[in-house]
Amino acid sequence: MKLTGLYIMAALYVFTGIMHLLRPKAFMQIMPKYLPWHYELVLLSGICEIAFALLLLFPATRATGAWLIIILLIAVFPANIQMAIDFYQKHNPYLWLALLRLPLQLILIWWAWLYTGR
Repeated sequence: MKLTGLYIMAALYVFTGIMHLLRPKAFMQIMPKYLPWHYELVLLSGICEIAFALLLLFPATRATGAWLIIILLIAVFPANIQMAIDFYQKHNPYLWLALLRLPLQLILIWWAWLYTGR
């Protein structure tokens, strides 16, 4: 069962990483305004998601991949906060989804932590 969860997690990160590369404008919209190089950072985060997910698939690199995913989730958290702020200010009907993403980050961090070898 633990390996099934690992493969599901890896597939989700590969998919999300690919979406960063195919539809960067969607991700650029939620980036905090104070960050420079939105396009480049979106592409970089997508490449990292794919690479880190692939590291999960091999026992020798699994713990490293899991820790890198945790770091990535922490690094992109400001974008989730920015998305919630923007949705609130624009009275977006999907504000509830943006708010749901905030605690979801903690669950994703915990899920990755399960594979850190601790």
